[in-house]
Amino acid sequence: MDKPTTLTKEATAELRHYYYQMLLMRRFEERTHEMYVKAKIGGYCHLNLGEEATIVGLMAALKPEDYIFTNYREHGYILARGVAPGPLMAELFGRETGVSGGRGGSMHLFDVAKGFMGGYAIVGGQIPLAVGAAYALRYQGKPGVVVAQMGDASTNIGAFYESLNLAKLWRCPVIFFIANNGYGMGSTIEDSSSEPDLWKKGASFRVHGEQVDGTDVLAVRDAVRRLRERAETEGEPVILDVVSFRFRGHSVIDADRYRDADEVRKGRETQDPLRHYSAWLQAHELADEAWLKAMVEQVEQEMQAAVDFANAGPHPKIEDIYTYMYASPVPNIPAPETARRLLD
Repeated sequence: MDKPTTLTKEATAELRHYYYQMLLMRRFEERTHEMYVKAKIGGYCHLNLGEEATIVGLMAALKPEDYIFTNYREHGYILARGVAPGPLMAELFGRETGVSGGRGGSMHLFDVAKGFMGGYAIVGGQIPLAVGAAYALRYQGKPGVVVAQMGDASTNIGAFYESLNLAKLWRCPVIFFIANNGYGMGSTIEDSSSEPDLWKKGASFRVHGEQVDGTDVLAVRDAVRRLRERAETEGEPVILDVVSFRFRGHSVIDADRYRDADEVRKGRETQDPLRHYSAWLQAHELADEAWLKAMVEQVEQEMQAAVDFANAGPHPKIEDIYTYMYASPVPNIPAPETARRLLD
Protein backbone atom coordinates (compact mmCIF):
# COMPACT_ATOMS: atom_id res chain seq x y z
CA MET A 1 0.00 0.00 0.00
CA ASP A 2 1.43 3.33 -1.10
CA LYS A 3 1.63 6.42 1.06
CA PRO A 4 -1.49 8.57 0.56
CA THR A 5 -1.36 12.13 -0.68
CA THR A 6 -3.17 14.91 1.20
CA LEU A 7 -6.49 13.45 2.29
CA THR A 8 -9.85 15.11 2.76
CA LYS A 9 -11.84 14.45 5.90
CA GLU A 10 -14.18 12.22 3.89
CA ALA A 11 -11.31 10.18 2.45
CA THR A 12 -9.81 9.67 5.89
CA ALA A 13 -13.16 8.48 7.22
CA GLU A 14 -13.48 6.08 4.30
CA LEU A 15 -10.03 4.58 4.88
CA ARG A 16 -10.83 4.13 8.56
CA HIS A 17 -14.18 2.58 7.67
CA TYR A 18 -12.41 -0.16 5.72
CA TYR A 19 -10.65 -1.21 8.92
CA TYR A 20 -13.91 -1.17 10.84
CA GLN A 21 -15.54 -3.38 8.21
CA MET A 22 -12.67 -5.86 8.26
CA LEU A 23 -12.66 -5.99 12.06
CA LEU A 24 -16.44 -6.46 12.11
CA MET A 25 -16.07 -9.33 9.66
CA ARG A 26 -13.27 -10.95 11.66
CA ARG A 27 -15.18 -10.84 14.93
CA PHE A 28 -18.43 -11.92 13.28
CA GLU A 29 -16.78 -15.05 11.93
CA GLU A 30 -15.04 -15.78 15.23
CA ARG A 31 -18.35 -15.46 17.08
CA THR A 32 -19.99 -17.61 14.41
CA HIS A 33 -17.46 -20.35 15.09
CA GLU A 34 -18.14 -20.01 18.81
CA MET A 35 -21.90 -20.24 18.28
CA TYR A 36 -21.49 -23.28 16.05
CA VAL A 37 -19.51 -25.09 18.74
CA LYS A 38 -22.32 -24.24 21.18
CA ALA A 39 -24.85 -25.81 18.76
CA LYS A 40 -26.62 -22.51 18.14
CA ILE A 41 -25.82 -22.92 14.44
CA GLY A 42 -26.25 -26.14 12.49
CA GLY A 43 -25.54 -27.45 9.01
CA TYR A 44 -22.63 -26.44 6.83
CA CYS A 45 -20.79 -23.26 7.78
CA HIS A 46 -17.84 -21.71 5.93
CA LEU A 47 -15.91 -18.73 7.29
CA ASN A 48 -14.16 -15.77 5.63
CA LEU A 49 -11.36 -15.58 8.20
CA GLY A 50 -8.27 -14.23 6.41
CA GLU A 51 -10.26 -12.93 3.44
CA GLU A 52 -11.43 -9.65 4.97
CA ALA A 53 -9.42 -7.33 2.70
CA THR A 54 -10.51 -9.29 -0.36
CA ILE A 55 -14.16 -8.70 0.49
CA VAL A 56 -14.02 -5.10 1.72
CA GLY A 57 -11.91 -4.06 -1.27
CA LEU A 58 -14.43 -5.57 -3.66
CA MET A 59 -17.47 -4.03 -2.05
CA ALA A 60 -15.83 -0.61 -1.75
CA ALA A 61 -15.51 -0.50 -5.54
CA LEU A 62 -19.05 -1.57 -6.41
CA LYS A 63 -22.01 0.75 -6.95
CA PRO A 64 -25.63 0.42 -5.74
CA GLU A 65 -26.81 -0.67 -9.20
CA ASP A 66 -24.39 -3.61 -9.28
CA TYR A 67 -25.28 -7.20 -8.45
CA ILE A 68 -23.24 -9.92 -6.80
CA PHE A 69 -23.64 -13.69 -6.89
CA THR A 70 -21.50 -15.63 -4.41
CA ASN A 71 -20.61 -19.12 -3.39
CA TYR A 72 -21.35 -20.56 0.05
CA ARG A 73 -18.48 -18.73 1.81
CA GLU A 74 -20.45 -15.50 1.90
CA HIS A 75 -20.96 -14.07 5.40
CA GLY A 76 -18.43 -11.30 4.91
CA TYR A 77 -19.74 -10.32 1.50
CA ILE A 78 -23.27 -9.64 2.67
CA LEU A 79 -21.97 -7.80 5.74
CA ALA A 80 -19.87 -5.54 3.54
CA ARG A 81 -22.85 -4.99 1.24
CA GLY A 82 -24.68 -3.40 4.16
CA VAL A 83 -26.68 -6.12 5.92
CA ALA A 84 -26.56 -5.66 9.70
CA PRO A 85 -24.86 -8.30 11.89
CA GLY A 86 -28.07 -9.02 13.83
CA PRO A 87 -30.22 -10.28 10.92
CA LEU A 88 -27.23 -12.14 9.53
CA MET A 89 -26.54 -13.95 12.81
CA ALA A 90 -30.27 -14.65 13.15
CA GLU A 91 -30.21 -16.34 9.76
CA LEU A 92 -27.36 -18.57 10.87
CA PHE A 93 -29.44 -19.41 13.96
CA GLY A 94 -32.36 -20.34 11.69
CA ARG A 95 -34.65 -17.63 13.04
CA GLU A 96 -37.55 -15.84 11.36
CA THR A 97 -35.76 -12.53 11.91
CA GLY A 98 -32.88 -13.65 9.71
CA VAL A 99 -32.02 -12.01 6.41
CA SER A 100 -33.52 -15.00 4.54
CA GLY A 101 -36.31 -15.59 7.04
CA GLY A 102 -34.45 -18.44 8.68
CA ARG A 103 -34.83 -20.60 5.57
CA GLY A 104 -31.40 -20.18 4.02
CA GLY A 105 -28.87 -20.57 6.76
CA SER A 106 -25.17 -20.00 6.23
CA MET A 107 -25.01 -20.93 2.55
CA HIS A 108 -28.13 -19.24 1.14
CA LEU A 109 -28.06 -15.55 2.08
CA PHE A 110 -30.01 -13.09 -0.06
CA ASP A 111 -30.91 -9.42 -0.03
CA VAL A 112 -32.29 -8.42 -3.41
CA ALA A 113 -32.74 -4.79 -2.36
CA LYS A 114 -28.97 -4.56 -1.96
CA GLY A 115 -28.24 -6.47 -5.16
CA PHE A 116 -27.01 -9.46 -3.17
CA MET A 117 -28.30 -12.40 -5.18
CA GLY A 118 -27.06 -15.15 -2.98
CA GLY A 119 -25.14 -17.75 -1.78
CA TYR A 120 -25.06 -21.01 -3.74
CA ALA A 121 -24.10 -24.33 -2.20
CA ILE A 122 -23.22 -26.08 -5.46
CA VAL A 123 -19.62 -25.33 -6.45
CA GLY A 124 -19.78 -22.87 -9.34
CA GLY A 125 -23.57 -22.96 -9.51
CA GLN A 126 -23.75 -19.18 -9.27
CA ILE A 127 -21.48 -18.50 -12.26
CA PRO A 128 -23.94 -19.10 -15.16
CA LEU A 129 -26.64 -17.20 -13.26
CA ALA A 130 -24.35 -14.20 -12.86
CA VAL A 131 -23.60 -14.21 -16.58
CA GLY A 132 -27.33 -14.35 -17.28
CA ALA A 133 -27.91 -11.37 -15.01
CA ALA A 134 -25.11 -9.46 -16.75
CA TYR A 135 -26.66 -10.24 -20.12
CA ALA A 136 -29.99 -8.95 -18.81
CA LEU A 137 -28.36 -5.62 -17.89
CA ARG A 138 -26.91 -5.32 -21.38
CA TYR A 139 -30.13 -6.42 -23.10
CA GLN A 140 -32.24 -3.95 -21.12
CA GLY A 141 -29.72 -1.14 -21.49
CA LYS A 142 -29.34 -0.70 -17.74
CA PRO A 143 -26.22 0.55 -15.94
CA GLY A 144 -24.17 -1.61 -13.62
CA VAL A 145 -22.11 -4.76 -13.63
CA VAL A 146 -22.48 -8.21 -12.12
CA VAL A 147 -19.87 -9.91 -9.94
CA ALA A 148 -19.57 -13.67 -10.18
CA GLN A 149 -17.67 -14.42 -6.98
CA MET A 150 -16.20 -17.90 -6.72
CA GLY A 151 -13.51 -19.93 -5.01
CA ASP A 152 -10.36 -21.04 -6.79
CA ALA A 153 -11.61 -24.62 -7.24
CA SER A 154 -14.65 -23.37 -9.18
CA THR A 155 -12.33 -22.49 -12.06
CA ASN A 156 -11.93 -26.22 -12.74
CA ILE A 157 -15.56 -26.93 -13.59
CA GLY A 158 -17.11 -26.91 -17.03
CA ALA A 159 -19.67 -24.21 -16.28
CA PHE A 160 -16.85 -21.74 -15.61
CA TYR A 161 -15.50 -22.11 -19.14
CA GLU A 162 -18.94 -22.13 -20.73
CA SER A 163 -19.72 -18.93 -18.87
CA LEU A 164 -16.48 -17.29 -19.99
CA ASN A 165 -17.27 -18.15 -23.59
CA LEU A 166 -20.82 -16.78 -23.55
CA ALA A 167 -19.86 -13.71 -21.51
CA LYS A 168 -17.26 -12.77 -24.12
CA LEU A 169 -19.47 -13.71 -27.07
CA TRP A 170 -22.45 -11.73 -25.78
CA ARG A 171 -20.38 -8.90 -24.29
CA CYS A 172 -21.69 -9.27 -20.76
CA PRO A 173 -20.52 -6.76 -18.10
CA VAL A 174 -19.42 -9.38 -15.58
CA ILE A 175 -16.44 -9.60 -13.25
CA PHE A 176 -15.29 -13.16 -12.57
CA PHE A 177 -13.99 -12.54 -9.05
CA ILE A 178 -11.86 -15.45 -7.84
CA ALA A 179 -11.39 -15.56 -4.06
CA ASN A 180 -8.17 -17.54 -4.29
CA ASN A 181 -7.20 -18.86 -0.85
CA GLY A 182 -5.01 -21.60 -2.28
CA TYR A 183 -7.18 -24.58 -1.41
CA GLY A 184 -10.27 -26.27 -2.79
CA MET A 185 -11.38 -28.04 0.38
CA GLY A 186 -8.15 -29.97 1.08
CA SER A 187 -6.57 -29.84 -2.39
CA THR A 188 -4.01 -27.23 -3.39
CA ILE A 189 -4.33 -25.38 -6.67
CA GLU A 190 -1.22 -27.14 -7.94
CA ASP A 191 -2.82 -30.53 -7.28
CA SER A 192 -6.07 -29.69 -9.05
CA SER A 193 -5.31 -27.25 -11.87
CA SER A 194 -2.82 -27.58 -14.72
CA GLU A 195 -2.73 -23.76 -14.83
CA PRO A 196 -2.13 -22.43 -11.30
CA ASP A 197 -2.21 -18.80 -12.47
CA LEU A 198 -5.99 -18.57 -12.44
CA TRP A 199 -6.18 -15.14 -14.05
CA LYS A 200 -4.81 -16.71 -17.24
CA LYS A 201 -7.70 -19.14 -17.61
CA GLY A 202 -9.70 -16.76 -19.78
CA ALA A 203 -6.96 -16.39 -22.39
CA SER A 204 -8.44 -18.82 -24.92
CA PHE A 205 -11.70 -16.85 -24.76
CA ARG A 206 -9.86 -13.52 -25.08
CA VAL A 207 -11.05 -12.50 -21.63
CA HIS A 208 -8.73 -10.05 -19.88
CA GLY A 209 -7.41 -11.22 -16.50
CA GLU A 210 -5.37 -9.78 -13.65
CA GLN A 211 -4.07 -10.91 -10.27
CA VAL A 212 -3.99 -8.85 -7.08
CA ASP A 213 -2.84 -9.25 -3.48
CA GLY A 214 -5.99 -10.14 -1.56
CA THR A 215 -4.47 -9.06 1.76
CA ASP A 216 -4.18 -5.44 0.54
CA VAL A 217 -7.61 -3.84 0.76
CA LEU A 218 -6.63 -0.77 -1.25
CA ALA A 219 -5.04 -2.82 -4.03
CA VAL A 220 -8.20 -4.92 -4.32
CA ARG A 221 -10.41 -1.82 -4.32
CA ASP A 222 -8.39 -0.10 -7.03
CA ALA A 223 -8.23 -3.22 -9.20
CA VAL A 224 -11.99 -3.74 -9.00
CA ARG A 225 -12.67 -0.07 -9.75
CA ARG A 226 -10.53 -0.26 -12.88
CA LEU A 227 -11.98 -3.55 -14.10
CA ARG A 228 -15.52 -2.51 -13.24
CA GLU A 229 -15.16 0.53 -15.48
CA ARG A 230 -13.87 -1.67 -18.28
CA ALA A 231 -16.70 -4.18 -17.89
CA GLU A 232 -19.42 -1.52 -17.87
CA THR A 233 -18.18 0.89 -20.53
CA GLU A 234 -16.77 -1.67 -22.98
CA GLY A 235 -19.20 -4.50 -22.32
CA GLU A 236 -16.31 -6.82 -21.59
CA PRO A 237 -16.07 -9.68 -19.08
CA VAL A 238 -12.95 -9.63 -16.93
CA ILE A 239 -11.22 -11.96 -14.47
CA LEU A 240 -9.69 -10.85 -11.17
CA ASP A 241 -7.66 -13.46 -9.30
CA VAL A 242 -7.51 -12.28 -5.67
CA VAL A 243 -4.91 -14.18 -3.64
CA SER A 244 -5.34 -14.53 0.12
CA PHE A 245 -4.78 -17.04 2.93
CA ARG A 246 -7.51 -19.12 4.55
CA PHE A 247 -7.01 -19.02 8.32
CA ARG A 248 -9.02 -22.17 9.11
CA GLY A 249 -10.14 -25.36 7.41
CA HIS A 250 -12.63 -25.53 4.57
CA SER A 251 -15.57 -25.37 6.98
CA VAL A 252 -16.13 -25.11 10.71
CA ILE A 253 -15.99 -28.90 11.09
CA ASP A 254 -12.82 -29.28 9.00
CA ALA A 255 -9.87 -30.05 11.29
CA ASP A 256 -7.43 -28.75 8.64
CA ARG A 257 -5.07 -31.72 9.04
CA TYR A 258 -3.90 -31.56 5.42
CA ARG A 259 -1.95 -28.35 6.13
CA ASP A 260 1.26 -28.25 8.10
CA ALA A 261 1.00 -26.33 11.38
CA ASP A 262 3.97 -24.16 10.40
CA GLU A 263 2.25 -23.23 7.13
CA VAL A 264 -0.84 -22.06 9.00
CA ARG A 265 1.17 -20.19 11.63
CA LYS A 266 3.33 -18.45 9.04
CA GLY A 267 0.30 -17.60 6.92
CA ARG A 268 -1.53 -16.01 9.83
CA GLU A 269 1.56 -14.01 10.78
CA THR A 270 2.51 -12.74 7.32
CA GLN A 271 -0.82 -12.58 5.48
CA ASP A 272 -3.19 -11.14 8.08
CA PRO A 273 -5.03 -8.27 6.33
CA LEU A 274 -6.07 -6.61 9.59
CA ARG A 275 -2.51 -6.58 10.90
CA HIS A 276 -1.25 -5.14 7.61
CA TYR A 277 -3.90 -2.46 7.38
CA SER A 278 -3.78 -1.34 11.01
CA ALA A 279 -0.01 -0.90 10.67
CA TRP A 280 -0.54 1.09 7.47
CA LEU A 281 -3.10 3.38 9.10
CA GLN A 282 -0.77 4.08 12.01
CA ALA A 283 2.26 4.59 9.79
CA HIS A 284 0.41 7.27 7.85
CA GLU A 285 -1.08 8.88 10.96
CA LEU A 286 -4.65 7.96 10.08
CA ALA A 287 -5.18 6.01 13.30
CA ASP A 288 -3.53 5.48 16.66
CA GLU A 289 -3.68 2.83 19.37
CA ALA A 290 -6.53 4.60 21.15
CA TRP A 291 -8.68 4.61 18.01
CA LEU A 292 -7.91 0.98 17.25
CA LYS A 293 -8.82 0.02 20.81
CA ALA A 294 -12.08 1.96 20.54
CA MET A 295 -12.92 0.08 17.34
CA VAL A 296 -12.38 -3.26 19.08
CA GLU A 297 -14.68 -2.22 21.92
CA GLN A 298 -17.35 -0.95 19.52
CA VAL A 299 -17.28 -4.13 17.43
CA GLU A 300 -17.43 -6.32 20.54
CA GLN A 301 -20.61 -4.53 21.61
CA GLU A 302 -22.10 -4.94 18.14
CA MET A 303 -21.29 -8.64 18.10
CA GLN A 304 -22.91 -9.24 21.47
CA ALA A 305 -25.97 -7.32 20.30
CA ALA A 306 -26.07 -9.49 17.16
CA VAL A 307 -25.98 -12.70 19.19
CA ASP A 308 -28.67 -11.37 21.54
CA PHE A 309 -30.83 -10.40 18.55
CA ALA A 310 -30.44 -13.85 17.03
CA ASN A 311 -31.26 -15.62 20.29
CA ALA A 312 -34.41 -13.55 20.77
CA GLY A 313 -35.84 -14.26 17.32
CA PRO A 314 -38.61 -16.85 16.86
CA HIS A 315 -38.19 -19.99 14.80
CA PRO A 316 -40.19 -20.15 11.54
CA LYS A 317 -43.66 -21.63 11.97
CA ILE A 318 -44.40 -25.02 10.44
CA GLU A 319 -47.44 -23.59 8.64
CA ASP A 320 -45.17 -21.11 6.84
CA ILE A 321 -43.07 -23.82 5.22
CA TYR A 322 -44.23 -22.81 1.72
CA THR A 323 -43.60 -19.10 2.25
CA TYR A 324 -40.94 -17.60 -0.03
CA MET A 325 -41.13 -20.45 -2.54
CA TYR A 326 -41.59 -17.87 -5.30
CA ALA A 327 -39.99 -14.44 -5.59
CA SER A 328 -43.17 -12.92 -6.99
CA PRO A 329 -46.84 -13.98 -7.34
CA VAL A 330 -47.35 -16.84 -9.78
CA PRO A 331 -50.87 -17.23 -11.26
CA ASN A 332 -52.74 -20.53 -11.40
CA ILE A 333 -50.38 -22.54 -9.23
CA PRO A 334 -51.91 -25.40 -7.22
CA ALA A 335 -52.48 -24.63 -3.57
CA PRO A 336 -49.92 -26.51 -1.45
CA GLU A 337 -51.05 -29.27 0.86
CA THR A 338 -51.49 -28.07 4.41
CA ALA A 339 -48.19 -28.41 6.21
CA ARG A 340 -48.09 -30.88 9.06
CA ARG A 341 -45.51 -32.45 11.28
CA LEU A 342 -44.40 -35.89 10.20
CA LEU A 343 -45.08 -37.41 13.61
CA ASP A 344 -48.56 -35.92 14.08
